[in-house]
Amino acid sequence: MDPVRIAVVGAGVVGLSTAVCISKSVPRCSITVISDKFTPETTSDVAAGMLIPHVYPDTPIPTLKRWFRETFDHLFAIASSADAEDAGVHLVSGLKRNGVLILTRRIADLWELHPSFDIVVNCSGLGSRQLARDSEMFPVRGQLLTVKAPWVKHFIRDGSGLTYIYPGTSDVILGGTRQEGDWDLSPDAEISRDIFSRCCALEPSLHGASYVREKVGLRPFRPAGVRLQVELLAQDSQKLPVVHNYGHGSGGISVHWGTALEAARLVSECVQAPRTPTPKSNL
Repeated sequence: MDPVRIAVVGAGVVGLSTAVCISKSVPRCSITVISDKFTPETTSDVAAGMLIPHVYPDTPIPTLKRWFRETFDHLFAIASSADAEDAGVHLVSGLKRNGVLILTRRIADLWELHPSFDIVVNCSGLGSRQLARDSEMFPVRGQLLTVKAPWVKHFIRDGSGLTYIYPGTSDVILGGTRQEGDWDLSPDAEISRDIFSRCCALEPSLHGASYVREKVGLRPFRPAGVRLQVELLAQDSQKLPVVHNYGHGSGGISVHWGTALEAARLVSECVQAPRTPTPKSNL
């Protein structure tokens, strides 16, 4: 039997992690990651990236705990390895080593990937508003600053989590905002001043920080939380299994590996189901 052709749509932390998990757990498959944006242009690149337990209304607590634990264990293993310094590019380089193809392309409809692929995995985040026709998806705009303040060594976060100071290896991230329904990707100078003021109230020494840059990202929110399920698209007598893995909101970093493992299991189930041969075509 020919290798199963799998397309993963989306190249944020969820999409790339899902592609890695599929490549490790599904034998005899070819994987292509398709996206119109790759790092450093994704929402994942903007995220402050803190690992904090997250709650989704429609997901049972035991499942949430498993997702978080699997993600924590995965990231801890990277942090403890020789790859720790390059962890920011670990997923992409790992994909290339595993033979996964990377394709820059904007998808308007998931069905356009038929018949070039046997299974599609939708990790398009906010793009699922169109691709999955999910009108419940909406953006929550986040703006943050990165500054040079090498003397700041501790993480500081207010009770609501809206104001935070996260030191990195070279810069310090200051945030943030939660602006529901706002699609504007342009930095707002007034908001930046407000963020800086709030962070200085928590850590006065930041008054001596040198400015680096502003970033804006749109968190992919869905009221019910993550959608992790199989949908069978059909036109005439043709069918296309789609595994959805999107709607992580502000918890993508916290549960990405756990949901990727689950998405890979769903893909494996689709592979094991009887499949009808489809004609080959060039993408």
